[in-house]
Amino acid sequence: MKKSLTEVLSGLRHLADRSPEMAFGEDASEAFAEVAPYRDGAVYLSYYSGSSEWERHPNGDEVVLVLEGTTTVILLRNASEERHFLARNELVVIPVGVWHRFEGSDRVKVMTITPQPTEHSLETPAA
Repeated sequence: MKKSLTEVLSGLRHLADRSPEMAFGEDASEAFAEVAPYRDGAVYLSYYSGSSEWERHPNGDEVVLVLEGTTTVILLRNASEERHFLARNELVVIPVGVWHRFEGSDRVKVMTITPQPTEHSLETPAA
């Protein structure tokens, strides 16, 4: 199934003030789109500024690729935060089961290949 990332991105609305709490209530669906199913998850696109909640994927690695803008992906390993600043055309692979979040995102357009399920936490999880 062929999909145009440009076309899908053009249909997204910029979420100017993403916050961790949005994962647990406020509808932000206009800033996120599933592009295609992939294995036990999917390929997703999103367009936002701000920060996300902590999340992890117990069934596989997640690929995060920045298409435009910037973000910092924080991985929680051995009770310490490992920061990865990402700009256009940079990616990080988040290992299976590692808690992570996005911080200080500035008009980031990001593609993720995300396995399911996804677990979420507002508080910093115990490593």
